[in-house]
Amino acid sequence: MLLSKFIPLKEAREIVNNHQKVTKKEVINLHDGYLRVLAEEIKSLHNSPPFDKSAMDGYAVIAEDTFGASNSNTINLKIIDRIGAGEYSTKKIAKGEAIKVATGSPVPDGATGVLMEEYTLSDGDDLEIHSQVTPMENIAPLGEDIQIGDIIVRDKTVLRPQELGLIASAGFYEISVYKKPKIKLIITGNELVDPAPTIDKAQIINSNQYTITSMIKSAGADIEITHARDDFEDVKDLLLKESNNYDLLITTGGTAISKGDVVVDAVDAIGEVMFHGVAIRPGKPIGFGMINETPIFMLSGYPVAAMAQFDIFLRHYLFKMQNIDFSYKIIKGTSGVKIPSNLGRTDYVRAFTSDNTVKHALNKGSGIIRSMVEANSYLIIDENQEGIYKGDEVDIIFFDSLNFNF
Repeated sequence: MLLSKFIPLKEAREIVNNHQKVTKKEVINLHDGYLRVLAEEIKSLHNSPPFDKSAMDGYAVIAEDTFGASNSNTINLKIIDRIGAGEYSTKKIAKGEAIKVATGSPVPDGATGVLMEEYTLSDGDDLEIHSQVTPMENIAPLGEDIQIGDIIVRDKTVLRPQELGLIASAGFYEISVYKKPKIKLIITGNELVDPAPTIDKAQIINSNQYTITSMIKSAGADIEITHARDDFEDVKDLLLKESNNYDLLITTGGTAISKGDVVVDAVDAIGEVMFHGVAIRPGKPIGFGMINETPIFMLSGYPVAAMAQFDIFLRHYLFKMQNIDFSYKIIKGTSGVKIPSNLGRTDYVRAFTSDNTVKHALNKGSGIIRSMVEANSYLIIDENQEGIYKGDEVDIIFFDSLNFNF
């Protein structure tokens, strides 16, 4: 059944949440793990470091042999071996002996400290020391960072460089992650053309393919794009076909409330439209439905409306598809301007915010994409507010806080 009444934002979100999909797991090389979502906890296969490790270039010694050494009271030791990183000594240090070591090399048997090279003078196998070390000084002990069997990274963790390094240290070169959502973006509109120096009368450059594509990528998903003309049968056949090939479908255009537009009608014919029209501004004609168990978000053709619809609904959905627990980072700020609104509607006002104060707001024109460039945040006016006044406390979402790399 085709729906066309405005429903509250909370109700729309509940419908979307009730039809949340999650991607399956796959095994990938650790090199490809950046910003992927771990599907299984990682338990270390190794101790790190795997041995008592020298933290300095210098000399492994028995710490007690150095007690009292200073520039005015030097002590002499005998060098019995020399090793570098990646090497180890088979000799055991006895009283009065030292072994030259490099940063990262195993501490030789019998040594209890490493004296920095800067505090020594050597002549052949004779070593003169000018400082003392305490037991275990400049030694990173076995398992100091991680130990065999430790859970080092939990599942559902978004992998950053530091987690990847830790996983590698634990002995893994492959990991299980949630698949990236495979998204099909279908741009509709007979009037749309690719960017060009000149365009014919009544043609409009298709900017949505660039803005929405980038936003999808910023939520960690893979995307392919198709352009469709405003033909009911063509759109219907395309949606039916692609619903079997992708995890989620997104369309832009063809969702106007005032007429039976092609996308919503096509979804209604082959699937189910869960809602069409939400009490938000901008972006009230957004639609959501299901085709062959594949969710479809029907966004506006107006650039600003489509971007706001994506931020309000799709970001959260795409994150949850990858098992990322994502919530908007809402901060409190002060409005420097008066902004009217209507009761029963939630407004996401494009705004420029500095020092948590809204300097100016751009609240007109769902097609004016320049307003999104001049803004750096959304100012949210709740459906129970009849506008805000200058000096009011307001909720603010910075655009930068919405990106995948958080």
